[in-house]
Amino acid sequence: MSKLFKAPAAWLLCLALVTGMAPAPAEPVSKPEPTSSEQAVNAEAKPMTLGELRRKYSETFKFSGPEVKQIALTFDDVPDPRFTPKVLDILKKHGVKATFFVVGSRAKKHPELLRRIHHEGHIIGNHSYSHTPQLTVSLKKNLEADFRRCNDIIKTLTGAEVRFFRPPFGVTNPRYAKVLKKLDLQSVGWSLRSFDTVIKDPQRLLRRITKKLENGSIVLLHDTQAINLQTLPGLIRFCEENGIKILPLNELIQ
Repeated sequence: MSKLFKAPAAWLLCLALVTGMAPAPAEPVSKPEPTSSEQAVNAEAKPMTLGELRRKYSETFKFSGPEVKQIALTFDDVPDPRFTPKVLDILKKHGVKATFFVVGSRAKKHPELLRRIHHEGHIIGNHSYSHTPQLTVSLKKNLEADFRRCNDIIKTLTGAEVRFFRPPFGVTNPRYAKVLKKLDLQSVGWSLRSFDTVIKDPQRLLRRITKKLENGSIVLLHDTQAINLQTLPGLIRFCEENGIKILPLNELIQ
């Protein structure tokens, strides 16, 4: 889970290194003091550790469920016309409900897939409208506009109110917390990252996930990866054979 918050620190460090490479002037140059608004933006953009976020925004950020033999399967970057229908077919065959974090711009292009996800009883979460790295350095008003736009598309297409949010790339900062609180969204990370975007062998991927499963695990998968079409049935069978219930997020972390 700590990987969730390494990305912004690394990104900001790289930015600092790049912008700090210019040689210092021969004579000191006085600079105007930053305004209060600039100070506020800088403070809010500062990355926080996982522990700090949990302590300060315990009701906004969640990363796992209770310590019982239950897990949640979550799919990011939804929908994808190549794979979403097949993922839904597998889930339906096994009677499993999952949670799909939707990118608003993609949902707008494929409304029929979003409606099917909702119709088949799965939970739909907000994964931003634009899904761009620039969100990590955006002002609160821009974050709110982006997240609200995704909410509106989901509501228009399905009639469902959105409760859960997952930040693109798993990157967040205190400004996210303030915007999410205003929009009444709960940010949900993951406790088990599958690495389905990296691992190419389906059996290796399945072994990694089943080896790391714990009570209350929130498993991160991607709706854009063909490998999950081969791995998902085995993962569901493993859970069935070991008495592990697969629940949608609203039931796991209620």
